[in-house]
Amino acid sequence: MAQAVKDIPAIDFSEFRKDFPVLHQEVNGKPLVYLDNAASSQMPESVAQRINDYHRNEHANVHRGIHTLSQKATDAFEETRKKVRDFINADSENEIVYTTGTTDSINLVANSYGLSVLKEGDEIILSEMEHHANIVPWQMIAERTGAVIKVIPVTDSGDLDMQAYESLLGERTKIVAVVHVSNALGTVNPVKEITALAHEHDAVVLIDGAQSVPHQPIDVQDIDCDFFAFSAHKMCGPTGFGILYGKMNLLEEMPPYRGGGDMIDKVSFEETTYNVPPFRFEAGTPPIAACIGLGSAIDYLNHIGMDRIANREQELVNHAVSELNKIEGLRFIGNSDRRASVCSFVIDGIHATDIGTILDKQGIAVRTGHHCAQPILRRYNVPSTARASISFYNNEDDIDRLIDGIRYAKSFFE
Repeated sequence: MAQAVKDIPAIDFSEFRKDFPVLHQEVNGKPLVYLDNAASSQMPESVAQRINDYHRNEHANVHRGIHTLSQKATDAFEETRKKVRDFINADSENEIVYTTGTTDSINLVANSYGLSVLKEGDEIILSEMEHHANIVPWQMIAERTGAVIKVIPVTDSGDLDMQAYESLLGERTKIVAVVHVSNALGTVNPVKEITALAHEHDAVVLIDGAQSVPHQPIDVQDIDCDFFAFSAHKMCGPTGFGILYGKMNLLEEMPPYRGGGDMIDKVSFEETTYNVPPFRFEAGTPPIAACIGLGSAIDYLNHIGMDRIANREQELVNHAVSELNKIEGLRFIGNSDRRASVCSFVIDGIHATDIGTILDKQGIAVRTGHHCAQPILRRYNVPSTARASISFYNNEDDIDRLIDGIRYAKSFFE
């Protein structure tokens, strides 16, 4: 079912496509069609230039010097924290913790908050559609604490079974960790409702926002989640950098995750006291260039407008779903009415890897495999899918090339 597109003033998205040099190349003799944005988005020239400018003109360590270069680097480094605060509507920049990515952010919460509060028999609720990064850390913590993992089932359409979720909540529920947008299905989960229900049982909620932050406006105060994790490289930024948002009252009570420089207050061989959040969780020299790059990426996205991006991507997803549904033997894995920019599918008689290989020969980049989400694919009795994931710099021609490419792939097996 096509989702409604909001009435937002039109904007010419073809102009933004020009900002991405990588899109203007040939792969295997064909113009590149990049539809692997859920794995990593492309980087606009302005972000690459800002990172290069830091390396060329401002390269110095942060928080460690009074000299001019260090101060310039520190200013840019901390300015990103304020940009992130505003981008997700956090209450304070001090609730913004720098990490190496979504996976690191989740591990931080699991090891710092989880280890400090969980006891034997306590319950952690996850969903059946989680990325491995929001499963394995909790399994590791459960093994160490004796906590028990409960799983929210997924319906045939790819939606969370909210009635089942409510039945899982109880007095032993301490943590609920769920994905905002499934990387394997494209389902957009009702995270505000999930959070409210968890809070009725005094449980803390972590939202994996890796696939939502790049594609729609985010307001963590409106969601009211306790933690929110995402990565820079999925939102036009560099790899190796991410964000953990945490409510200040929780961050203040959490012990450090790693030890080293910057996360301390005073150190002696007898005792060490720790810095305040967020610095308590940022040991050692950080990826400064990547942090500054994220700040530039946020500037770029804000220039376009996240409402406009969400609207444009919904137009493209509706077009893709409509055209893919016309292909005989193609079946969506996840067909929720609340779908983001992911189309995950299988084709009768053709392995997903073969689909991806044939598409690549035509210059079309999609992702194939289990997408680090084996449990949800097992739910649908498929070992792998082909996944086309869309960004605002894609266009209808990209979708039509994908459709033609799939039809061409099918012709090999007929």
